[in-house]
Amino acid sequence: MTDIKKESIDLLNDLIETSKDGQKGFETSAEDLKNPDLKRFFQIHATECSNAVRELQAEVRSLGGDPETSSSAAGSLHRVWVDLKSALTGKSDEAILNEVERGEDHALKAYKEALEKAEKKALPPNVVELIRKQLVGTQRNHDQVKLLRDQVRRRA
Repeated sequence: MTDIKKESIDLLNDLIETSKDGQKGFETSAEDLKNPDLKRFFQIHATECSNAVRELQAEVRSLGGDPETSSSAAGSLHRVWVDLKSALTGKSDEAILNEVERGEDHALKAYKEALEKAEKKALPPNVVELIRKQLVGTQRNHDQVKLLRDQVRRRA
């Protein structure tokens, strides 16, 4: 396996973990949200993250690699923190949105760094384009969560 393929697989597998973290974060948060519109929004985004994971895994396979199947340890720790903080704050929608936004900050940073690395190392165009496409979705998720959080804050 070439170095470029190995680097591509490693980078994509890191993004799989990040996307699995997002999926699980949206799923967990949807369970605790009280507002049915927010709950539905989070369920939709969990599905979108799941679709992103499948795209990344397919690309890893096409490069001859074994795709990651689990989330990261840091993501699991963050979900435990979200659960604890939500319990202490009465699982308010605002508290949940605050923590989800922090998770989305992490995902956005991971995707931006991955794109920068993929372009710098001249990884295959299909890898760069997949990362770029998913970065757009990650940015959209981040911005929507932040907007929702701000709306909930104004109502409080």
